[in-house]
Amino acid sequence: MSFSATLRDVTLKYRDGDALSDVNLELEADKIYGLLGRNGAGKTSLLSLLAAFRKPTSGEVLIDGQPVWENAAIVSRVALIREGGDFDDSDTVKAAIETGQIRPGFDTAYALKLAERFELPLKKKVRELSRGKRSVLAAVCGLAARAELTMFDEVHLGMDAPTRDAFYKELLAEYMERPHTVILSTHLIDEVANYLEEVVIVDRGRILRHEELEVLQDMGATLTGPAAAVDEAAAGLEILAEQQLGGTKSVTVAAFAPGTRERAASAGLEIGPVGLQDLFIHLTDPSRNGARR
Repeated sequence: MSFSATLRDVTLKYRDGDALSDVNLELEADKIYGLLGRNGAGKTSLLSLLAAFRKPTSGEVLIDGQPVWENAAIVSRVALIREGGDFDDSDTVKAAIETGQIRPGFDTAYALKLAERFELPLKKKVRELSRGKRSVLAAVCGLAARAELTMFDEVHLGMDAPTRDAFYKELLAEYMERPHTVILSTHLIDEVANYLEEVVIVDRGRILRHEELEVLQDMGATLTGPAAAVDEAAAGLEILAEQQLGGTKSVTVAAFAPGTRERAASAGLEIGPVGLQDLFIHLTDPSRNGARR
């Protein structure tokens, strides 16, 4: 059993304005989603609604077709893991893990196995952990929750690159073994791109894009080859990024039309997908029409 998630005409107001405004979003079950947005775009607010940490000002938030607010049966099967986790700082790491047993699906044995793998000091107090180790503890508890909907909100912050890579691989392995719905909110966009099936881009409280990863990446292309040939193929196109090493040049362009693709291919250029991070920066650029910051 896995959970789908639905937001219908959802607005969330704070005293200083709208965190989310007229949001409509449908997330199917059994997929890994990337939730992207600039700082203050509304990502954490959206996740908080799905976890029933907040009640929408207006609209409906549904999990598995049921209202999530004050629905204990649903909320117990949803996990929102935030940076640093929600722990009692006076607990030991082992006690913090064992507290997860209040969730019906929490797998303590799996959590302790992960704790050993990620070298978490079980006897240390949570408050004595480094930022990176505390992030690891939160990630471990999120994986072991075995929730039908698991959301990680910047949980990787503080982890070094090898630890993040191990976390992503463990997340994918756990997902393959037990299909469920996963949402990853992150600023490390290209780092997680290969693990995502669909991408949701939030911009100033609204859903700017919700697409399959491949559809987004097909919006542009990266052209690589002799500098002169690349420049000719990219002439007149919107350039998102470029780099050159000797006589070889690589340019990432937006709005890559089929005819242009054919000309680039006939010129012998290598054509690759656009980087998700480059595309995200382009789509949320406040200077673009319709983009907000």
